Amino acid sequence: MAQLAPETPIIILREGTQRSLGRDAQRNNILAARIIGEAIRSSLGPRGMDKMLVDSLGDVLITNDGATILNEIEVQHPTAKMMVQVAKAQDDEVGDGTTTAVIIASELLKKSEELLDQKIHPTVIVSGYKKASDKVKELLEELAIPVDPEDEEMLKKVAITSMNSKAVSVAKDHFADISVNAVKRIKEKKIDKFIADIDLVSVIKKKGQGITDTELVDGMVIDKEIVHAGMPKKVKNAKIALINTSLEIEKTEFDAEIRISDPLQMQAFLDEEQKMLKDLVDKITNSEANVIFCQKGIDDLAQYYLAKADIMVFRRVKKSDMEKLAKATGSKILTNIDDLSSEYLGEAGLVEEVKIGDEKLCYVRECKNPKAVSVVIRGGSEQVVDEAERSLHDALCVTRDVIEDAKIVAGGGAIEVELAKILKDYAGSVGGREQLAIEAFAAAIESIPRTLAENAGLDPIDVIVKLRAEHEKEEGKWFGIDVFTGETIDMKEAGVIEPQRVKMHALKSASEAAEMILRIDDVIAAREVKGAPGMPPGMPPGMPPGMPGGMPPGMM
Repeated sequence: MAQLAPETPIIILREGTQRSLGRDAQRNNILAARIIGEAIRSSLGPRGMDKMLVDSLGDVLITNDGATILNEIEVQHPTAKMMVQVAKAQDDEVGDGTTTAVIIASELLKKSEELLDQKIHPTVIVSGYKKASDKVKELLEELAIPVDPEDEEMLKKVAITSMNSKAVSVAKDHFADISVNAVKRIKEKKIDKFIADIDLVSVIKKKGQGITDTELVDGMVIDKEIVHAGMPKKVKNAKIALINTSLEIEKTEFDAEIRISDPLQMQAFLDEEQKMLKDLVDKITNSEANVIFCQKGIDDLAQYYLAKADIMVFRRVKKSDMEKLAKATGSKILTNIDDLSSEYLGEAGLVEEVKIGDEKLCYVRECKNPKAVSVVIRGGSEQVVDEAERSLHDALCVTRDVIEDAKIVAGGGAIEVELAKILKDYAGSVGGREQLAIEAFAAAIESIPRTLAENAGLDPIDVIVKLRAEHEKEEGKWFGIDVFTGETIDMKEAGVIEPQRVKMHALKSASEAAEMILRIDDVIAAREVKGAPGMPPGMPPGMPPGMPGGMPPGMM
């Protein structure tokens, strides 16, 4: 076989493929992650600022929620997408701390870059970070303060802390009451702990009035109106039936033909249809039901008969709303009208149709022991209502976290400074190059109080020095920064409290993301598919828009 000449190029990757190796790949990945961290850093804390995001259609979004910001800006870099996933996972799992998780991940990568410049191998840094992360998990279990999940005052403090940095902070006490009362109603005891599924809190957003007019309903609010004008608009002591079948003449599943040769036969056919519908309605009236929620359609004639019987009816109700109505009222969902009887009915003190603006809503109020509730959020504009919903979601989540885990830690940067102090002592016992990585992890955690100070217009160095001095004292482990006065105070005494679960998940997910990114030393980006969206016509595949000529053949 003839030997190839040394100068003959060997092309392995397809034309247009881009590749970065080794230190270049690591530097690019770290830079992308740091940019994401910097983008949302200024939104952390009570003195944090909001971001205004305008999409391609001109819709405006104003928020300081980390997960929402990152989700809306549509990042392209693969590492930046990993940071977005960190925020999303934090939001889905614990509901709060998204900005914290991304900032810590960004700082971990920033510190790792300094270690890489000192010729420390990425696997050594990853190993150090892993040990630090395990130690942090252990420390959070030790430092967490056990609490009574029935302590309403403490739950309100947790909810208020989560909303201090939100646009609804002017109404934080009102929203905290709503959050705590909502979660307390839906919680259930399983074996020896409480479980609360916040999906059972239905949120309806309606523009108008102010955010202080936001209301918690002991029951359900359904975005539907009464099907017939002749039906009552308000029913007290409601007996509620939930029907998952259509109140119509059923069509056969096979083709059928009816031959009519006499007009009397036609009338008999119509009379029989009418009788069948009347029988359906009679079965409902015999069950003593006076409010019907139907998941499917209702025939016009059936509507007329139901209106004559003074029964309030709503049709085409969503399946999820039907399930929540069952939990709120105690009724059972039926798929066969023949089974309908009083034992399947639910109860509510009042069912009424309420007009808000140009829309009508159904309010099911005064349920005896509702396991599903609704919150109607009001606000002066669409942006205010949307941000209020995000704030309420965070407050509901942190309240749930404390009820389920019964463990809290102090906020205001207190827990981060305490963890950093203990980690630095632990690093000395590990020794070697991993010690440097653990110390870097401790410094990254301290970025939270430092960022809180920066966003409040304080000198971060002075603040960190003061906090470290306080944490050296036996009684100073819960000292954090009061961003309004600039003083270091006991955050536990001040009522600035966060769930232990939020901090645990933020530190764990930030560490895992940083470790994964550090292990990457080769990025191979395939060329774009021909005719990919956003590519000008006639442009060669793999060629970035605006770049003259094609990509050089043979990247390897």
